[in-house]
Amino acid sequence: MADRVLTLRELNRATLARQLLLERATLGAPEAVERLVGLQAQQAMPPYVGLWTRLRDFRREELARLIEDRTVVKATLMRSTLHLFTAADYLRFRATLQPVLTNAFDGIFKELKGKFDVEKLVAVARPYIAEAPRTFAEITAMLMDALPGHEPGPLRYGVRTHLPLIQVPVGKGWSYPGNPQFTLAESWLNQPLPTEEDLRGLILRYLAAFGPARVTDMQTWSGLPKLKEVFETLRPELVTYRDEQGVELFDLSQMPLPAPDLPVPVRFLPEFDNLLLSHSNRTRVVADEFRKKVYLPGLRVSATILVDGFVAGAWKVEKKKGLASLVIQPFGPLTQPDRQALREEGEALAHFVEVDAKGYEVRFEE
Repeated sequence: MADRVLTLRELNRATLARQLLLERATLGAPEAVERLVGLQAQQAMPPYVGLWTRLRDFRREELARLIEDRTVVKATLMRSTLHLFTAADYLRFRATLQPVLTNAFDGIFKELKGKFDVEKLVAVARPYIAEAPRTFAEITAMLMDALPGHEPGPLRYGVRTHLPLIQVPVGKGWSYPGNPQFTLAESWLNQPLPTEEDLRGLILRYLAAFGPARVTDMQTWSGLPKLKEVFETLRPELVTYRDEQGVELFDLSQMPLPAPDLPVPVRFLPEFDNLLLSHSNRTRVVADEFRKKVYLPGLRVSATILVDGFVAGAWKVEKKKGLASLVIQPFGPLTQPDRQALREEGEALAHFVEVDAKGYEVRFEE
């Protein structure tokens, strides 16, 4: 029997459901972080906003407390970028994702292949970082003295990609400072890191959070290459569909496929939200005509608004003289009901982000 073809809107609604964006969920923050398989965290604030937009009655101190008690950790993982993970998921999937980190180093420093002793680098860095949390400026300076004759770039990036490290939080703001310290993951979590891989588990978790999806979607999200054969071994456990271009999509059985005309609320996504980064074909959320407004130079990703489930503009918060202004920049015309919904949601977000402001406003920059 031929695979069912899923329309663009069906894929959109299915993905929003998995991403807790059809309606705010009653999950706790750790359950949500696991459901989403991590939150991209290159900057400190976006994970907080990402949970606020997905969870009912979410409060900043809930996530801060989880970070402080080490239930949630910040580390370099998928796509060789910083993410918030639950400690349990970090321990489960860190070994599985090591090839991503190794490939990232090898790809940037191709000319050093066979000339750079990564094992020696790790052996030198490990006891230094074990003594006390260190900034990367401190780590790099020590390595330059201990391993003369090397440029700082490969020393710094070699440690970041080959030595499991956790970013150390602080007890204020968005939990992480601009110049953070790092410590050994095994010390922070008080246990050795498992060495066995769980690629099957990672694929199933990805599909639960982002499916139905192409093999290349999983590769884009994780940074792991050449997953087609692995998906083939999992085929008996999965269901398959086709998108409108005829490309095969994999999914878990009995996952919801909401109606394509299901009304969805407006939503505010933070910068770098994984909803916008976890598929090779991103049209299920971002129209091609808006790509350059979402995916910016320097690998930045805009903070965006969703209207009818699709990206329809960008947003930012400005604070001047005690007034917190949430500024919406639409990519096209908006209906009056959508504008009103964005105003209401935007004012609540401004209160969340700027808790000490003396006043709040939402304005549109056409």
